[in-house]
Amino acid sequence: MDRLARYRRMRDFGRTPEPQGSSDAPTGGLRFAVQKHAATRLHWDLRLEWDGVLLSWAVTRGPSRDPGQKRLAVRTEDHPRDYLDFEGVIPEGYGAGAVMLWDIGWWMPLTDMEAGLATGTLKLRILSHRMSGAWTLVRMKGRRKGDAGRQNWLLIKERDSAVGGADDLTDTGLTSVATGRTLDAIAAGATTVARQAGRRPAFHAPQLATLRDAPPTGDVWRIEPKHDGYRAMVALGKGGPRILTRNGHDWTDRFAALTPYMAALPCKSALIDGEVVAGLGLESFGALQTALSQGGPLAFYAFDLLHLDGKDLTPAPFDDRRAALERLLADQPAMAPVRLSPYLRTDGQTVLDAICAVGGEGIVAKRGDAPYRGRRTTGWLKVKCGTLAEFIVAGYAPSDVAGRPFASLVMATRDDGKLTYRGRVGTGFDDAAMDRLARAMAPLQRDRCPFATLPRDEGRNTVWLTPTLVAEVRHAGLTDAGRIRHGAFLGLRDDKPARTVTLDRATGPSEDVAGVRISNPRRMIFPDDRVSKLGLARYYNDVAPAMLATAADRPLSLLRYPAGIADDGFFQRHAGDGFPDAVRRMPVPTADGGTDTGLWVGDAAGLVGCVQMGTIEFHLWGAHRDRIDRPDRMVFDLDPDPAVGFNAVCSAAIDIRDRLADLGLVSHAVVTGGKGVHVVVNLRRTASWETVKGFARVFATLMAARQPNRFTASMAKARRTNRIFIDWLRNERGATAIAPFSVRARPGARVAVLVAWDELPNLHSADFCTLDAARERAATAAITTPAVTLGQAVVTRLDRWSGQAG
Repeated sequence: MDRLARYRRMRDFGRTPEPQGSSDAPTGGLRFAVQKHAATRLHWDLRLEWDGVLLSWAVTRGPSRDPGQKRLAVRTEDHPRDYLDFEGVIPEGYGAGAVMLWDIGWWMPLTDMEAGLATGTLKLRILSHRMSGAWTLVRMKGRRKGDAGRQNWLLIKERDSAVGGADDLTDTGLTSVATGRTLDAIAAGATTVARQAGRRPAFHAPQLATLRDAPPTGDVWRIEPKHDGYRAMVALGKGGPRILTRNGHDWTDRFAALTPYMAALPCKSALIDGEVVAGLGLESFGALQTALSQGGPLAFYAFDLLHLDGKDLTPAPFDDRRAALERLLADQPAMAPVRLSPYLRTDGQTVLDAICAVGGEGIVAKRGDAPYRGRRTTGWLKVKCGTLAEFIVAGYAPSDVAGRPFASLVMATRDDGKLTYRGRVGTGFDDAAMDRLARAMAPLQRDRCPFATLPRDEGRNTVWLTPTLVAEVRHAGLTDAGRIRHGAFLGLRDDKPARTVTLDRATGPSEDVAGVRISNPRRMIFPDDRVSKLGLARYYNDVAPAMLATAADRPLSLLRYPAGIADDGFFQRHAGDGFPDAVRRMPVPTADGGTDTGLWVGDAAGLVGCVQMGTIEFHLWGAHRDRIDRPDRMVFDLDPDPAVGFNAVCSAAIDIRDRLADLGLVSHAVVTGGKGVHVVVNLRRTASWETVKGFARVFATLMAARQPNRFTASMAKARRTNRIFIDWLRNERGATAIAPFSVRARPGARVAVLVAWDELPNLHSADFCTLDAARERAATAAITTPAVTLGQAVVTRLDRWSGQAG
């Protein structure tokens, strides 16, 4: 039966510009369109692709987002599929009048379509410019006078996030989604309206998120879902939209179905960061692969705005960029093909739990106060549900099953510049995936094994490949040998070069950090802050170069909480049983002529080894282990009474810095992560402990004598009320001070850090620095001061000042 016979019979194609209907095969997902038609009576023609034609209804008052509105939809003749994007003027005759392409996109049936047509109830979901969301078409049972020969249906909006006012769609949707013209302009033959005429921004490297085991805490974080698709930079401006991959490759042709929606955004030019996913709620990477190969529905989640109308927004905080992005997309309906990525200012763990419970990908946490940086930073953090990772395809095992091109894929990562074997994956392939893989692998076959080393027997019955293909795999972690457990293939990642695929640290054997085995890695050391033992070990591994600049090769005292801060902790300064070899031992002479065995570390493995033994805090001597009789640090610990504000502590630290400078001693500041500030002087190793301690005591006493209402040099609690105690006792032999970049064993998991003097007055508390902020600081230039001599000239100046004070 020719389903278009009635359509063709009613038209004179010698006069009308309407298409006759081609015989081209469908190209993919089911298409949808609405044409606003200024015929004898204004109406909106709803069209749904099905069984090779467009099922059509004339909606007399137009669609309504209000679920309480039931809009009459009269079934009309089926139209050809190439009528989808028709826009123009129909001359005198059947259907005369201007036709505007009012909406276009994709749709999917939510119930059995043939049964719905028979029973008179169709439930569908639409992805489009204006009508995105769930809808129902219901055929009316009764027939009114004059209804002979026609089917009357009702178009009703289902309740979802896309509901709205009764007439907001028809009141605001006054122009074509394709050309920007009004009905009057179309009738007059006006040309297409140029919307984005500004200079199109150039590609900008994307900001990448750092993987974490648990979400961060604090009011500064904004939590978004992690989308399962292709990262994309969308450049808008003169010449039309361009969609670029994370590596700057132009994939506009592959994502062409999205460009009309992007071209409709109200701006002169823009650069938008986001993710392309499969549309209509099918937002998995596998569904995206299918959509791309078959022309199915696509959607773009916009989550950052880098440029707008010629202005560079990357230096602005994320909150400001997000606000600008929301304004740009303000007229986009919920569930549209171009949409805002949702985000929350709430507890990240709650969001993660909810997303994982419904099979989601995970979350991305972004600092609201951070600028946009085109590299991987800890300003963006990602936490995944389950284990999802990319691997390089290095070969395959042929299949002995007829029609199956391979049995399994050989997987690898590139670590330390060499290809590392990660096992095999033999599930997750449907027929389409197998065909695509077979075509992609055929030209890459080679005789020589691409691995420099390979476990015995692993290379048998294998066809080797040049390792350029990248696969996404869901798996249950890695074995102790680093092999994939229970892997399932999800798709090829054309957007990621094989040279960038390294072992994801959260994918690898979780108990191994810096070569140290971490037992009970998921134990929560900071339960309220979701910092695990493994997370703490990784933190110290990350900041090791910066921390060891001060802490290496010094005797240490460790504050250990083996069960986490919710349980009891204790200090340890002497070596005990069970410490990893990376935590070194050294003899420490005692006052009575004996010898203790002290602890020291010299590398990241040493720091991590201490964490394995339950260490949270590192406290260091003021001398190096090669000459523990000669101090090389002098510390003034400013310990405020609870009634003293932190601003007063900062002001005091600056005054002490200035007074030390008057004596010829340059100093730097360490904010302790607790409540105080350390003023630290680096010393040449010329003075004894007694000399350094004596100098510090006299200096602190003089400061207190000059300003007795502000300072005290006495430990007595009664003397410290409303004052700052200048603790000079940190300079005794065997005394310790918190190490820069050490975490503090207190709720919040805050960190002691070096700060510049000009930064100090702008801080609001001594516990401002989080783990991730400390990582950022560790990656920047170090704050250093030269070592000075505590010699006779300095002592003379102190004596002179003492006389002035007296």
